[in-house]
Amino acid sequence: MANKSDEIRLHEGELNVMELLWSNSVLAAKDIAKIIKEYIGWEKNTTYTVIKRLIDKGAVSREDPGFNCRAKVTKKEVQRIETEALLSKMFNGSLSVFIQDYLGQRKLNTEEIIELQRMINRNQKAG
Repeated sequence: MANKSDEIRLHEGELNVMELLWSNSVLAAKDIAKIIKEYIGWEKNTTYTVIKRLIDKGAVSREDPGFNCRAKVTKKEVQRIETEALLSKMFNGSLSVFIQDYLGQRKLNTEEIIELQRMINRNQKAG
């Protein structure tokens, strides 16, 4: 069981549940199951299994009565963790190699170039 947010890795199904919790600070498990059934088609038991896994990982807390669920990690934390994992796995941990590869396959418009330059300038000032 993970107890530090930097250890928590989530798969796509778990992210579906987390998106609901990030959008609604607290939800009862039965409500999560209803929403997931409507939008994804999972049966209640599947949703409850995923919720249990998220609790075991330390990503979600369970509050009684009512089996209310609350996210214990923010979306931003999960994005950071998953981004670092992707960079490590696919680009030897190098942000510049990723950016070079990504931009080599995509044409940026003027607004995107300006925004990237702003981000670089802010990063230089902060560092």
